[in-house]
Amino acid sequence: MRLLIVTPAPKGSRKGNRITADRWVRLLRKLGHRVTTAEEFCDQACDVLIGLHARKSAASIRRYRAQRPTGRLVVVLTGTDLYHDLPQSRAAQRSIELADRLVVLQARAADALPRELQDKARVIVQSAIGPTSRPVPRKNAFEVCVVGHLRPVKDPFRTALAARRLPPESQISISHLGAALEPEMERGARDEMLRNPRYRWLGDLPHAQALRVLARSRLLVNSSKMEGGANAICEALACGVPVLSSRIAGSIGLLGDDYPGYFEVGDTLELAALLSRFETDAAFRTRLKSRCRDLARIVEPKRERAAWQRLLAEL
Repeated sequence: MRLLIVTPAPKGSRKGNRITADRWVRLLRKLGHRVTTAEEFCDQACDVLIGLHARKSAASIRRYRAQRPTGRLVVVLTGTDLYHDLPQSRAAQRSIELADRLVVLQARAADALPRELQDKARVIVQSAIGPTSRPVPRKNAFEVCVVGHLRPVKDPFRTALAARRLPPESQISISHLGAALEPEMERGARDEMLRNPRYRWLGDLPHAQALRVLARSRLLVNSSKMEGGANAICEALACGVPVLSSRIAGSIGLLGDDYPGYFEVGDTLELAALLSRFETDAAFRTRLKSRCRDLARIVEPKRERAAWQRLLAEL
């Protein structure tokens, strides 16, 4: 089939929507489809339109449905869609009404949809592959990784603030990977490095290099206020790196309700206590590692390929 992926992020962007779209292009081509991407639908020839982001791609979704009443339409829902836009944006609501299928990235996402539309939803967890050989952890520090662009929704400095609360004997060092999308955020990161010797902002590294930093780390912290299904968590599972995460639906849908590594959104003291416990309590560390090792199966590429194959067969 001819597939067109519409994504609001331009070609070459390092934002999550573009990275996801580019990865799906490779995956869907391996399944034998002809796949292209665009920032908007302008009457391109295609059998299926895959609209990434219900609100930001809303104009393209409406235009496609108006011009191709019988065309197949898939809308991929991000965390912003599910937990911010859908309750208040008529454009986002209209997108999911027009769709034949809705793709969500973790098992709890369908709960955020109107009941009458939940049958359209298909869960496709993003796959990830770790480095062929895991890098050796740093010997001079207990490295903890934070992955995500510096945006308010990511609560990007929460782990740094928690690290300030650690006891002097702690060896924890925070490595933060991601671009500062606003000058204020860059100033915040540089100021934090001056104030906090445990924090290093490494910026927007090439993906292969970022993956090696994650893979050598002892732990990933995801402090987001909102996620549709964090790719950073998927990559940590693929790399065998355990996770601490804010207790949000997007993470619970990946890690499970009873996962032992949650802290409440914005709770600096609770996160600091978990960091300290992970560093000093071998039994807790082993428990988290074991759970994440068991969860690694959900991010296997063959599972994601099979899920897309089933979805396109339905269409």
